[in-house]
Amino acid sequence: MLAKGEDIMSTDLFDLTGKVAVVTGASRGLGQYFGRALARAGADLAITSRRPGSLGPFRKEVEALGRQALPLELDLRDEQSIDRMVEDAHRHYGMIDILVNNAGCNVRKPSVEMTWEDWNLVLDTNLRGTFFTARAAARKMIPRGKGRIINIGSVASVFGYSGIAAYCASRGGVKQLTMSLADEWGIHGITVNCLAPGWFKTAQSAVLYEDREWVEYLCDRIPLKRPGVPTDLDGAVVFLASDASEYVTGQTILVDGGISTGATRAVPKKKN
Repeated sequence: MLAKGEDIMSTDLFDLTGKVAVVTGASRGLGQYFGRALARAGADLAITSRRPGSLGPFRKEVEALGRQALPLELDLRDEQSIDRMVEDAHRHYGMIDILVNNAGCNVRKPSVEMTWEDWNLVLDTNLRGTFFTARAAARKMIPRGKGRIINIGSVASVFGYSGIAAYCASRGGVKQLTMSLADEWGIHGITVNCLAPGWFKTAQSAVLYEDREWVEYLCDRIPLKRPGVPTDLDGAVVFLASDASEYVTGQTILVDGGISTGATRAVPKKKN
């Protein structure tokens, strides 16, 4: 917090030097981009995957930036795995300042074909796993009276899309969960926010981008006329992890190129 009369421009509010960030789902995709952004801002990392051996290359990349990266195993469908991961991270670093709740999954199929197991896989991973990871991290943050929890949502947190009913339900739940935890843990100096990417090409969505007509349609609906690239999220995740967001909590921050404005494809004018 700035002292009375202190010039905000004289303080680097985005500096994460000396901070420890846990980033789940860091073996590929957006998780690695979140980790890179935080490491470049000065944070040391605990990075997770169901297969921790897959984290080796990313660990070396983070260490080349001059930061530490502790690889840990995490299965979001296993409460003991969640608690063990947080304990191991806390034991290694002595503190946890930031949690990026990134790990997740999706099942794409018509709702009439969705199985009980499909639904449970997505909801258990994306919603239940997010809650219990936040709970475990908060137990370490509360005694210190501070912390930053960043739940990764989606544009599907506020919109519904065909063929991904379970995913939309889980991400909508993350938005509501974020507000509840922000209200409960604010008294402990912990902020809880939801960072919601729009349409980004990831391993989960790559198949969609093989359809040129669909990509054209998507870009027509995005005011900035392009899908997101992972580095578009760097500023938002560092902001939410840093002192710059000290008075921001319970919010869902959409980084979506403006698609949430509700823009639609322009109708061509008829020729006379």
